[in-house]
Amino acid sequence: MTRRYGLPPVARALLPGVAVSLVCVFAACSSDPHSAAAPATPVRVAQATVGPATPAVATNGIVAAKDEMRLSFKVGGIVRRIPVQEGQRVRRGERLAEIELTEVNAQLEQAAQLADKAQRDLERGERLYADQVVSLEQLQDLRTQASVAQAQARSAQFNRSYAVIVAPLDGVVLRKLVEERELVPAGQTVLIVSGADRGFVVRAALADREIVQVHLGDAAEIRMDAFPGRVLGGKVAEISRAADSATGLFPIEVRFAATDLPLASGLVAKLSILPGAAAGTTLTYVPVAAIVEGDGERASVYIVQDGRAARRAVQVAFIAAEGVALTSGVSPGETVVTDGALYLADGDTITIVKEAAQAIGGTPLPGRRG
Repeated sequence: MTRRYGLPPVARALLPGVAVSLVCVFAACSSDPHSAAAPATPVRVAQATVGPATPAVATNGIVAAKDEMRLSFKVGGIVRRIPVQEGQRVRRGERLAEIELTEVNAQLEQAAQLADKAQRDLERGERLYADQVVSLEQLQDLRTQASVAQAQARSAQFNRSYAVIVAPLDGVVLRKLVEERELVPAGQTVLIVSGADRGFVVRAALADREIVQVHLGDAAEIRMDAFPGRVLGGKVAEISRAADSATGLFPIEVRFAATDLPLASGLVAKLSILPGAAAGTTLTYVPVAAIVEGDGERASVYIVQDGRAARRAVQVAFIAAEGVALTSGVSPGETVVTDGALYLADGDTITIVKEAAQAIGGTPLPGRRG
């Protein structure tokens, strides 16, 4: 006979109640608030700001003096003297270079003698015409010869005056391209001189899709590696309406505002031009680090609300150096999570820290322990 072992009927009747009591006991033990609360996530935050509704036009350029001149001789010859050096300051009217004048003076003397002879021939012809010895046609030929000779004399005198280079204005010698005793043809650049009267400009070039946005007088920010941390103001002063045949770009000039920095021609500058059309409308800007799960124009950010991170959908207009411009989702002045945003979920408790290394996912600073 097979025996079956089990609990008495009374014990079996009490078993469900005991099980429920044990569940309640375990539930009570696990309801301790200290063991259930998740730790706050350390993050950094920033405020949403207001910015232009059109992205700035960014490009690079070269600093140059507004009055930059390439000086040359009107006639060719051997360079006799160049008393200036690169970087030297010069005054208006100061002699900068001259060529040997032996040949130039000989040409001038020859032209003067020919003019004198033509004038004597004309005077003799006038007398002979009065005595009816020569015809009117012959007299007119003599007059023409005299006029041509005088014009050649004036041309030789003009060339003689430009056999010497003088400073057209106060400035600085930027380049010295020829040395003494060299033979130079007419028109070859000998010196490049910059004037100090009209200050400095940044010369740059823009593509066709950018040039149509820029207008005269648009504000610009100028940054240079030579002066780190300094942002100089400027305005668009010149815009070319014809593209450069070699590059296909449109040259522009941005004039510096008043500055005490020791500017020099040749410095590399970074331009950020704000089109005037964007001055009337604005958008909300947030740091790039605040954007999570971007997909084209759609993205999300976390807003700080009552010590928690609240996920919010936003619409992206464009990305600029100042941050990400949003058309909707966040209002200026709201606080958004930056460092640590990628490690959050909607409703997470957060604690705000100041240093990036203290935020979740941040890089520890050298010499510090986590």
